[in-house]
Amino acid sequence: MTAGEVLRTPQVVRVLLASQVGRLPLAAAPLALLLFARQAMSLALAGVLVGAYTAGTAVGQPLLARAADRWRQPPVLWGGVALSTVGFTVTALRPVPAVAVGAVAAAGLGAPPFESCLRVLWRELIAERALPTAYTLDVALQELIFIAGPLLALAGCAVGGARGGLVVTAVAQLAGTALFATAPAVYRWRGDAAPRHWAGALRSGHLRLLLAATLLVGSAFGGTAVAVAGYADAHGSRSWAGWLLAAQAAGALTGGLVSIRRPTRDHRRALPVLVALLAAGYLPPLLAGPPPVMAVALAGSGLLLPPVLTAVFLTTDQVAQPGTAAESFAWVATAFATGSACGAALDGALVQAAGGARVGFLPAPLAIGTAVLLLLLGRAAVRRGR
Repeated sequence: MTAGEVLRTPQVVRVLLASQVGRLPLAAAPLALLLFARQAMSLALAGVLVGAYTAGTAVGQPLLARAADRWRQPPVLWGGVALSTVGFTVTALRPVPAVAVGAVAAAGLGAPPFESCLRVLWRELIAERALPTAYTLDVALQELIFIAGPLLALAGCAVGGARGGLVVTAVAQLAGTALFATAPAVYRWRGDAAPRHWAGALRSGHLRLLLAATLLVGSAFGGTAVAVAGYADAHGSRSWAGWLLAAQAAGALTGGLVSIRRPTRDHRRALPVLVALLAAGYLPPLLAGPPPVMAVALAGSGLLLPPVLTAVFLTTDQVAQPGTAAESFAWVATAFATGSACGAALDGALVQAAGGARVGFLPAPLAIGTAVLLLLLGRAAVRRGR
């Protein structure tokens, strides 16, 4: 089934577009908070606010998704967006450090779990054979969020000043929620009836292993962003960082479009191979010289990311415990985001300690290679269990 056929399926364009709009704050909010803190408070507090928002989303996404598994999606989405909107509003109106940090954490905690809520809908909307295409299309389009999100924050600040970025971020989240939560497919969806356990989706050993591998892949993604910034500084122009990261995003978008046309048949078995190829794709940046060559190398490193994430999501769908579908997908998103944050922090310390930009590209292939080993060990354990 082609991407065009998936998009022509009733309700698909609506829920996909609503999810994209609702997820814009994940890319817009960090920049909006940085710009707001620089003008309304202090630069020192900017990083604290971004960290509080990121921590809030990391905690809130699995919790809200677990509630959606149990009580349906619309009430959870509306409750979450109400809390998040209040958090952004309080931050904008009361720029007092102690208040702002708590309010921003609440904004992240309530961010609706669009990613997981969308992915559990695919089985309701399309045929089984079209699932790889749907997941890959979702992953490829997700790259646009990280292009449009910062632009949205900048536009809001340009029009409305320091508070403008926060306002447009909250409005986009509300608009996405309204469009998504009122879709008939979302209203009809119910999680599987199953016994509830305090550990929820994390009862699955297969899922825990998959999350560990996803965290390592995420750490490579976050660490590379820091390495690119150091590389740009070393080559005399910080503006190169934006172009180089855009090249990597373009490579990921291209990889997603190619994998839609040539889907992998057995994603669970192919996952270690795809991750190994992804690790190999992160080796050329270690050798690249001038910025144009580095742009090509980074574009190549992004090619395999959509196929890898598609395989991760399809494998998650297979190993999730009954009644934990949305929560399982939320944990995958949280693992990737947490890994990205940790990778950025560790890579920054490494670059500073080593005093060279090129060393910043070394942790990425090592981390992804470790993920390959974890996946292979997991496969061996499954075989012994049989």
